[in-house]
This record gives sequence, structure tokens and C-alpha cells, in this order.
Amino acid sequence: MRYLSTRDVRPAPATLAFDEVLLAGLAEDGGLYVPDELPALDPAALRGLAGLPYAELAARIVALFAGDSFAPGELARMTAGAYGAFRHAAVAPLVQLDERLWLLELFHGPTLAFKDLALQLVGLMFDSVLARRAEQVTIVGATSGDTGSAALAACRDRAALDIFILYPQGRISEVQRRQMTTLDAGNAYALAIEGNFDDCQDIVKALFADLALRRELNLSAVNSINFARIAAQIVYYFAAGLALGARAGASGRAVSFSVPTGNFGNVYAGHLARGLGLPIERLVIGTNANDSLARYLTSGAMTIAPVQPSLSPSMDIQIASNFERLLFELKARNGSAVVGALREFRETGTLPADDQAWRAARAQFSGHRVDDSTTLATISETYRYSGLLIDPHTAVAVAAARRELSRDEGGATPIVALASAHPAKFPDAVASATGIRPALPPALAEIYDKRERITVLRNDVAAVARFVRAHARRARPNQGAA
Repeated sequence: MRYLSTRDVRPAPATLAFDEVLLAGLAEDGGLYVPDELPALDPAALRGLAGLPYAELAARIVALFAGDSFAPGELARMTAGAYGAFRHAAVAPLVQLDERLWLLELFHGPTLAFKDLALQLVGLMFDSVLARRAEQVTIVGATSGDTGSAALAACRDRAALDIFILYPQGRISEVQRRQMTTLDAGNAYALAIEGNFDDCQDIVKALFADLALRRELNLSAVNSINFARIAAQIVYYFAAGLALGARAGASGRAVSFSVPTGNFGNVYAGHLARGLGLPIERLVIGTNANDSLARYLTSGAMTIAPVQPSLSPSMDIQIASNFERLLFELKARNGSAVVGALREFRETGTLPADDQAWRAARAQFSGHRVDDSTTLATISETYRYSGLLIDPHTAVAVAAARRELSRDEGGATPIVALASAHPAKFPDAVASATGIRPALPPALAEIYDKRERITVLRNDVAAVARFVRAHARRARPNQGAA
């Protein structure tokens, strides 16, 4: 399998191998890498994946995207290492809420969030590829809350890389912040930016766009702009779908998923799982008040609006980077069309209308806006009828799933809501809704006692570039300046 950029305007786009995409993160033209084509898994292949332990399933699925970048035995060893220390033997267990609604618990990794499912593996991939090439990289990423702690945990103390994570100051939970700022590792830096997540994301993209800086520091990425992370996230869709009996063919069963969505990476992984052959009937997008994606699916209009703080801060995003990957498909994989649409989007604040693309998107996704009051009510109701505590992001997925089920009262397709974070990461919201303040697992409880190291920087590309250059070990001084 080869990968091309969503913004490559040449008649014959250049392509890269998986390991090259892993290290590059973002394409030099500013685009995101996508597979040149997807393999199709037939019913027999799907049956062969059913019942596999999570690590083995991950090795099989990721191998479809990695090609010959890793030997089969090497990839299996990496997945075993990535998931062997998760707190639940199933890694991503399913919990039934009612007859048709299930929770997929994705918070049993080291930082209590779904990002661990990808980043624990991606960190090992970096180790393997960098050791083989005798290279060192500087990873720069933006986080709306959970990616940062998962990325720092996955990359800490690795000799071949330094990692810098930008987060919006004052706009993430205390637990999310402390997971980053109490990490004691000489190669890992959490940077508080005086702005919102979209500002952090824009700074990261600007750093990558500075080709001199990019080459000097050998910049790479671990957030969802890196396709390696998307590939690893596809696995849990297969794990859940196959566990619920999803099978292809006329006599097969389908499954739907409800995904709390900010940057579109998580639900895009589900979209690719469907493209591979997993019979997914519906992908439901749950947003909070930052509802640009839900508004697009409802009306066909995508407009930039101010970011509104919410009880689900990891979704406080108005410009979803990974939507560009879907847009590439909606524009018939035409890089020039993507470049033109995104340029107008940035200049005017409105994505150019395209009725055909919108209708194609609506055929594959549905969207629901879930405000804070509904989020709290959903946390409360879920606890009352099931005894389970859920975090605000999971509550958005559950509320969106219930709305979808209400539209399809006579249906039989199960719907899986992605439980994206442990409730203890957002104890104030959970306590407000239920009166119960969830405790952190013992392995993380000490973060309240650790000293924080907080670096605050202006919302300014040059200021961040200076900091990264000053602290990164990977530097070639004679190759340009920021």
C-alpha cells in the first residue's frame, strides 16, 4: 500500500510507503496522507479475524496498511508490547447498556483515554523505524486534552526523539493538564498556548510549513494528522463489530457506531473500517456546542465559528483537521479541488457549497449536537439505570446514539457508543451530574501530589519555533532558521 497527499495537485501524485508517512506526519504541501487504495476483506477474511485477542487482531489489521515496513513477526511483537499492560484483559471491552446500545470502553490504557489504543503502538513503530534508519526526530503536536498525555506517555525517554505538545491554556481538565505537566522526562515538553485548540493546531501546521525548520529538526507528528495513528484506531472498530456478530454478505449482521467527535480522526478510522469491509450501517457523529460537523451534515454548510468552552473540552474544536481526508474523497480524490476549497474556507470562513459532496457525506454519516445540559442529564441517566459512571465525551456519544435509535425504533442493528475517556479525568462534571466524584486508578492517583512544570507561550508561531529549536536535540544548524 502507498500513500498520497490530499493536496497533491500533480496529474500523477507522488506516493510514500507507510514508514515514510509515519516519520513525515504531515505532507510538505500541507496535506494529509491517505491510502492510494483500500484492500477489501471478503466474508471469509472477516470470519478469520473474529475471536482473535486484541493484540493479534491489531497486528493483522495494521499489517494491511503497513505493507512491508515491518516484518510480520516484528509487528506482532509491537502489538503485544503495546497492549500487554492495559488494565483490562480484553483491552477494549464491550459493556451492554440496553437491548441495542453498547459501550466500547477505550480508557483502559496508561493515560485513561482512547488515544492510548493508537499511541502506545505508534511509539513502538517510531522506535523501530528510527533505529533502522539511525535517525532522530522532533515530534510536534497539538492536543485538545487527551492526545497530549497519551503521546507524551508513549514517547517519554526515547533516545531517538523529542516531543513537544501544545495545549490551550485553561481549556482542558485539571487531570488532563497534570498528566502532561507532571511527566518527568528529559525529552518531553508540554507547552500551554494562550489561545484555543484551533490556535494550537494552526501553529503546528505552520511549523511544518516552514520547510527549513522542518528539515533542520526532522519534524514529525503523532496526533491524528499522522496516518499511522488512524491505522491503529481502525482496530477497535473491528474488535467491537466482530464481537457483536457483524458479518458481510446477504445473511450478515451490521453494526453502527456513535463517536464523540472533535477533530474527525476517530470517526474517520471507523469510516476506513467500513471501507475495508466491516459491515457498518451508520457512523453517528456526536458534537458538543462546537458543532461545525453536525451543522454540515444537517445543512450542507460548514462555517468557522468561535470555539466555545464546554464540559467536553477535548471536543472544543471548530476546524476538524481530519475532515480534509473525507473531503478528498468527496471531491473525487482531486487534490486541486481540495486546495481550492480549503483556501476559500480559510479566507471566507465558509466551505464552498457542494451539494453532491454533502449528499454523499449524509449517506455515510449522521450528526447530532449535544449541549452541556444534555451531557449532564445523560451522565445522570446512565448512572441511574446502569450504575455506570461515564465521562462527558462518552455522554455525548451516548446521547447521540439514543437520538439515532429513536429515529429507528423498529430496527435491529446494535449501536456502539465509544467510551473515549475514564470518568475520573473529568471528575467535576461527573460529580455535578451524579453526586459521585470518581477516583483515579491507583497508578495515576499520585499526579495530584507531583510538581507541575508549566511552560506558557504566546499564541505565536515564532515563539513556539524558538522554544522547540532551543530544546530539541535534533538540529542541523546550517540548514535554515525559523
